[in-house]
Amino acid sequence: MDQSTGIGALKGIGAKTEQLFHNLGVYTIGDILLHYPKNYEKLPPITPLAELPERMNETGEMTAAIAARVDKAPYVRAGRNMQITSLALQEGTVKADLVWFRMPYLKNTLKTGEWFVFLGKVTRKGKMFHMEQPQIFQPEKYESMQECLWPCYALTAGLGKNKLSQTIKKALEELDLSRDYLPEDIRARLHLAEYNFALENIHFPESEEALEQARKRLIFDEFFQFILSAGMQKEQMEEVFNGFSFLPLGEERGVSGNIPLGQENGSSGAVSEQEKGAAEEVLWADQVMQSLPYQLTNAQKRTLSEIRNDLRGRKVMQRLVQGDVGSGKTIIAFLSMLDAAQSGYQSALMAPTEVLAMQHYQTFTELLKAHGLQVPVVLLTGSLTQKEKRRAYERMQLYPNAMIVGTHALIQERALYDNLALVITDEQHRFGVKQRETLFLKGPQPHVLVMSATPIPRTLAIILYGDLDISVIDEAPARRLPVKSCVVGKESRKTSYDFLRKQLALGHQIYVVCPLVEESEGLEAENVTDYAAALKEQLPQGTVVESLHGKMKSGRKNLIMEQFARNEIQVLVSTTVIEVGVNVPNATVMMIEDAQRFGLAQLHQLRGRVGRGDSQSYCIMINTTDSGKAKKRLEILNKSNDGFFIAGEDLKLRGPGDFFGIRQSGLLEFRLGDIYQNADLLKLASQEASLILSEDRKLEAPEHAGLREQIQRYLNHQIETVNL
Repeated sequence: MDQSTGIGALKGIGAKTEQLFHNLGVYTIGDILLHYPKNYEKLPPITPLAELPERMNETGEMTAAIAARVDKAPYVRAGRNMQITSLALQEGTVKADLVWFRMPYLKNTLKTGEWFVFLGKVTRKGKMFHMEQPQIFQPEKYESMQECLWPCYALTAGLGKNKLSQTIKKALEELDLSRDYLPEDIRARLHLAEYNFALENIHFPESEEALEQARKRLIFDEFFQFILSAGMQKEQMEEVFNGFSFLPLGEERGVSGNIPLGQENGSSGAVSEQEKGAAEEVLWADQVMQSLPYQLTNAQKRTLSEIRNDLRGRKVMQRLVQGDVGSGKTIIAFLSMLDAAQSGYQSALMAPTEVLAMQHYQTFTELLKAHGLQVPVVLLTGSLTQKEKRRAYERMQLYPNAMIVGTHALIQERALYDNLALVITDEQHRFGVKQRETLFLKGPQPHVLVMSATPIPRTLAIILYGDLDISVIDEAPARRLPVKSCVVGKESRKTSYDFLRKQLALGHQIYVVCPLVEESEGLEAENVTDYAAALKEQLPQGTVVESLHGKMKSGRKNLIMEQFARNEIQVLVSTTVIEVGVNVPNATVMMIEDAQRFGLAQLHQLRGRVGRGDSQSYCIMINTTDSGKAKKRLEILNKSNDGFFIAGEDLKLRGPGDFFGIRQSGLLEFRLGDIYQNADLLKLASQEASLILSEDRKLEAPEHAGLREQIQRYLNHQIETVNL
């Protein structure tokens, strides 16, 4: 077996279990090893049964390890389709009832007169304590396990943590991981653990120190492979571009001019020489800029100028436009695509969500109509019907200067382009290097423009996007009012709800982001739903409150966002899936629960969901801890609306961090690495990748054979991710 072998090849994985692993995004043995724990726990201390009442928390439930002697033998009774084993425990006046399902053999295991430790969730029912399906340990065995770190994984219904752990152990046994792809001199120079040690200890750590070493190695690997693959692809793309150039805008490029719509009977849509000349007297994009109801900022004008210079230049553009939330990147994308359309070329804009793609499509269509420009705009997303998709494919082939907007559907095999000269990826941090390249390969060496609203300090952006030139839109449009922010404690939640009611009375809408509960914890949907229900009780009758979370199907998420955009939903309670969402000018409040659990850059992204209309907008961040460090971090958001300043301050405040904590930034496809928290490792990975590429840019040296194979696996995995 190797890492590409399907997960079903492992012993004990039947067809049903294999499908459950697929639900987690695990398809191969290699995938299961990369299914890293999201957190680690230590076993709780042993609690004598008699002390349970004084240790029970206010909610009446807790995870506990109860030590008790079995005085009465358990009994087994027949339940519906199963046998139920019950055990009654008592110490003094404290009583507990323990229940197991389908485990009748415990009647012989739990012998009277012996002591055991029962680990599980304890609930109080009146004066009685209750446990279902607790784990059973000998006291000595449990005490020896208390210092161990126990991994917490992403789970799915029907697949428990024990089965997942067993599968990972089996994978580690089956694969030969003794050969380390990373050159030994790099490992020695940077004091990095061996790959097999890292994989074993990320899943089953021997100690906190071993876990820290494992994380350091695997985070370095993530950054190193990403940067190395990007550098190699840049070299390959530059070879393709060698000697290739585009004609300047304004000169004839195959088909030129304003192509009439509706000519779908075989006509090319070409225009007369007289119409060409009239079109070339002034750029359509300039006409649009002159009649916009607002002036572009100097930063927008500078960025557009840099893009136009690239389009007119003698090499293919590879440029990143990095702009803060609300800085006006969309209009820059539109004007760039309009330049391509006027020159007779197609352009494609890929957005990370269908809601965002639809928003771009509507915005572009309305701008063209308002300025009397008959440029075809094509929408292509995964949720379109087969008939709608066929229609989109036909229009992509028919109109050589179409502006094409969509999601990942733009890079599927059936999406064929006629004359693609400009490709744009919106929210670049949501796409990998390979996804960007896949879209690029849809045309004959098109220009590449990538956009990101994530404010990354320039030093880190140069590392992450080293294969791109960088433009920064660092000014906010003058017409937008800055969002007023405040950080409050949990004791101010009632006051916050009063403020929400006032905003609703004014006809405005509200976002509420629940605590960051990842899908891995299996609590996200329930948490958001419960919070939405509780919040609805606090708001005026008739207020439509809806929940949104990542476990919803795409169609359901799109519908909810569309209803919110139409004000059919007044309060949207969501996880961070709304970080990239529709433009809702009527939404004036962003309230974030447990704000201290987010990175500052992410909080700023969330804050950017409001402040998009004419009314004053607000961001309420609820800090539920007494930590002085958390308060200091959050106060930065009170002082500034500048995302780049905030990101830089966030970077200064972050140390190596608590490796038991959650990932903060969620950027790119890194599973463990956080570009802020692990900035030092990111810089080291960049240095090592640059050194290798300077000496052996194609990794052809014998000592780089393992590295070459690993990079190929990395790129293949990205391709598979795109196809899935």
